[in-house]
Amino acid sequence: MSTPYPFTAIVGQDDLRLGLLLNAISPAVGGVLVRGEKGTAKSTAVRALAALMPQVSVVPGCRFSCDPVSPDPACPDGPHESASGVSRAARTVELPVGASEDRLVGALDIERALAEGVKAFEPGLLADAHRGILYVDEVNLLHDHLVDLLLDAAAMGASYVEREGVSVRHAARFLLVGTMNPEEGELRPQLLDRFGLTVEVAASRETDLRVEVVRRRLAYDDDPAGFASKWADEEGALRARIVDARALLPEVRLGDGALRQIAATCAAFEVDGMRADIVMARTATALAAWAGRTDVQAEDVRQAALLALPHRRRRNPFDAPGLDEDKLDDTLEQNSGEDEDPDPDGPGGGGPPPQGDGPDTPPRPEGGADNTPAPSVPEQGSEQEPGQRQPSGGGEQQPVRAGEPFRTKMLSVPGLGEGAAGRRSRARTEHGRTTGARRPQGALTKLHLAATVQAAAPHQRARGRSGRGLVVRRDDLRQATREGREGNLVLFVVDASGSMAARQRMAAVKGAVLSLLMDAYQRRDKVGLITFRGKEAAVVLPPTSSVDAAAARLETLPTGGRTPLAAGLLKAHDVLRVERLRDPSRRPLLLVVTDGRATGGPEPVALATRAARLHEVEGTASVVVDCESGPVRLGLAVSLAQELGGTAVTLDELRADSIAGLVKDVQGDNRRAA
Repeated sequence: MSTPYPFTAIVGQDDLRLGLLLNAISPAVGGVLVRGEKGTAKSTAVRALAALMPQVSVVPGCRFSCDPVSPDPACPDGPHESASGVSRAARTVELPVGASEDRLVGALDIERALAEGVKAFEPGLLADAHRGILYVDEVNLLHDHLVDLLLDAAAMGASYVEREGVSVRHAARFLLVGTMNPEEGELRPQLLDRFGLTVEVAASRETDLRVEVVRRRLAYDDDPAGFASKWADEEGALRARIVDARALLPEVRLGDGALRQIAATCAAFEVDGMRADIVMARTATALAAWAGRTDVQAEDVRQAALLALPHRRRRNPFDAPGLDEDKLDDTLEQNSGEDEDPDPDGPGGGGPPPQGDGPDTPPRPEGGADNTPAPSVPEQGSEQEPGQRQPSGGGEQQPVRAGEPFRTKMLSVPGLGEGAAGRRSRARTEHGRTTGARRPQGALTKLHLAATVQAAAPHQRARGRSGRGLVVRRDDLRQATREGREGNLVLFVVDASGSMAARQRMAAVKGAVLSLLMDAYQRRDKVGLITFRGKEAAVVLPPTSSVDAAAARLETLPTGGRTPLAAGLLKAHDVLRVERLRDPSRRPLLLVVTDGRATGGPEPVALATRAARLHEVEGTASVVVDCESGPVRLGLAVSLAQELGGTAVTLDELRADSIAGLVKDVQGDNRRAA
């Protein structure tokens, strides 16, 4: 077994270390989600924490790590007779992004359950992680239904496996840690709320700190065991402090004053539900125990708010997590209680230790992508300086802000796909309504009971059936086929030419694209963004799961110049060709946002027509969002949609509440005019 990097040797990242330590002291806090750019020691810190966790005593031979002092009465390996336990290190179990549901929760042998009435259960990763750490790297890339199962088990402290009326339950209490890079896509706000704490990490911009990080990492890589031995004393001291804080935790008093501050803070920041209040209370209690105190003080409540509230402040998918610290301080001051220790230097040390390089330092706010101010752009409808106004087809103009987003109509790809789980187009999925049965290919995951009985019934006499039980063989088992929804690759091709550059018009166009991006976020799509203007088209954002990144690029999109429509369509064709090789099961949806004009170069209209027919020949589902305005309409966008073999919608028709009324499915057949 390789030697893990010492937790105490990690340089900086105070928020990250404190969040992990608080969960080690009190797993009831609810886990921690670590958000940050790549290469910021997220995985290193989680794996290093495992070496600090106190050893656990387990029942010998129990696959579910039951405590011999109080074994789980419903343990599938029980009941356990009183016996001395054996000690072992707390496990760190990693959940791969591509794990199946059976790998996570465990698998039930349906054949034995039907034929013998035996609950033959193979434990999953949730059972392995019981009384240890469950680590999910890139949790934002995990399928939603797996995240739901994971967080439900973490909240209830138990895992339930149901297969056609046969159920197994076992204890599953663990320290849940998830890491993610926001550039690769966000978690839904509902899932964010299920994590107790969230910390933001970023690489330091201080030269001395970066030098120390590199120096320590190189020393560890050269001699892991020797490097770890140099930090053995610090690791031992930190491990002892965790044990002491755990022992002190039941004695910590959460007074009415602290409770009032917690409730007032959650109300002031308008967080939804009561989970934030409960998490803050548990976090503040753990902070007091970590500081060696038995009373929760104002600084504990403040620190708990900084860890528990930022990710619960998101109001729409493109909001960055954050907290106004001045507002937090004002709220705490206005609701200060009388049960606080008036002497911050009194017994117990008065809060977290002073800042330094040790593992017990309080967090310092780190700079990062989420704290970078947005580029300054003119407000919608603002006046330009004299000499800056550009005529249609002129040079580059300053970007304008997007108009107010709205709820869009449902746009879907026709047919039945087999892509990643999502919420847009019809697909064969593991979850959804049952539509039929087939022989299982590999392990059976969803039994179709009626089809299985029907397959086994004709063979009962030949198999010597004598009792009431059905004699079932593996060849009789039938897998249920289910239909649900998949996520698609939504590729935006946006006209940013001079013909689209009128300020009010471009604001409306950007608002429509932003609305479609929000819809793609909610439907779990991948998105890409191509723009065309001047003489060429550019891939502003390659296909990604980060819809936030697409929204950010849209905000600063410049406009002006001619309209190379053919270049935009050809660039989209190239992008889709590569994506089909990378992910052939994910079906694309092409959204072309334009007024349909094509200018610049020889025969621009003919070139655009030929480029559109490339998509039509390959059967790419397409929608043209018609941005033409004014009393005289040329219908160029409608003609483009016909060449693409798709459909056209106006900006007004795109709204879910428009008078047009009906949901528009993208038509894959050729709608070219006769």
